[in-house]
Amino acid sequence: MRDDRPITLYCFAHAGAGVSAYTPWRTRTGRGVRIVPVALPGRSSRTPRPTTRAALLDALLAPLADEVADHRPYALYGHSLGGIVAHTLARALAARALPAPAFLAVGASPAPHTLTLRTTTGTGADDHVLRFVADLGAAPEGVLAAPGSLWHRTVLPVLRDDLALAAALREAALADEASAAPLTVPVLAVGGQDDPVVPAAALDGWSRWTTGRLVRRTVPGDHFFVRGPHAPRLIGRACRVARRMQFTPGLIPGGQQ
Repeated sequence: MRDDRPITLYCFAHAGAGVSAYTPWRTRTGRGVRIVPVALPGRSSRTPRPTTRAALLDALLAPLADEVADHRPYALYGHSLGGIVAHTLARALAARALPAPAFLAVGASPAPHTLTLRTTTGTGADDHVLRFVADLGAAPEGVLAAPGSLWHRTVLPVLRDDLALAAALREAALADEASAAPLTVPVLAVGGQDDPVVPAAALDGWSRWTTGRLVRRTVPGDHFFVRGPHAPRLIGRACRVARRMQFTPGLIPGGQQ
């Protein structure tokens, strides 16, 4: 691998969001890392939003497969919903015998078999979804008392479909667990120290889904630490290790904590 060849980091966003949170990552991850945000369909167009694994793979797998087929070094990072999206795509790429990512990084994203009560309530009726995002601080103030607002008309439908997708991807992963091989790459699981939804145990559960090493790190912030500077710095360092050493499991920066 040439020293000047960057590693590509494909980034997947949390439920209800586009990819704007990853714009600052282009500078925050540091040298040698090429940031490629991957938007889910239906963010800002009339493209249908996927709510099943089949629909997700129909939309995203072929373009991603074309990107990674030339053996370019790459990694995947997904935040919250994006974590299970990244995991699903990594397994689908492996099933096609395509080059594996150097590592899979997930942030604020429980392992497929590890769901808390508060995360499952997000897949129910609109009032449950609204209370879920309000508790996270992800909804405008007063949104629970303002039905019919612009937020309700534009953001809530996207959020509802994204949470349905997350549930479908976890169910599909569990259904295939016995027959499909786990990932073989390291997993870097990142949590926010003030995250009210995803506890450390939910991140530790990722060890069940790979034969590679699991490294868990905690960064300052709540569930949306993706917007801050700490996660991109951490993941940028991991990317440079992967780029420099073609990735060995013991070389992710930092230890489990």
